[in-house]
Amino acid sequence: MWPDQVHRELVAAGVRVVGYVPDAGHKRLIELCHADKSMRAIVLTTEEEGIGLAAGAWLGGAKSALLMQSSGVGNTVNVLGLLKTCRIPLTIIVTMRGEAGEFNSWQVPMGEGTQASFETMGVKVVRASAAEEVAPLVAAALKSDQATAVLISQKVIGIKSFQDQSSR
Repeated sequence: MWPDQVHRELVAAGVRVVGYVPDAGHKRLIELCHADKSMRAIVLTTEEEGIGLAAGAWLGGAKSALLMQSSGVGNTVNVLGLLKTCRIPLTIIVTMRGEAGEFNSWQVPMGEGTQASFETMGVKVVRASAAEEVAPLVAAALKSDQATAVLISQKVIGIKSFQDQSSR
């Protein structure tokens, strides 16, 4: 499973702080990070808090990663300038919404604008269209000296349905 592989890459890269906004697409990875005694998984109330968390970790000498859904990318646009200005090499792992088969029309605009939003703010973007691509792309991003977003296609995480949402 790609979440297990990504967790192994986070460990191998020495990631100690993982910020996240709860997301079903990241559920397994979030559970693994919480269970890992070498990591501190921190739930955020909004995605832009993750940029501040990552900046603080980086200033303190700790490597971090940020997990979010594409709908949260819009919340980070203004504060992403901090990553570019301070040259913070944050890896952002994004589960995509708003792609083909999306049931929730409110997810579509940010899903379509995610890549451009990151690129406009100086964040490098790579895309995983298959499960076997996720961990290698995350591993490369974790070695990069610049902020990099790994976008995980909705084909990889699965299409949510209205029924999935009503069972919560």
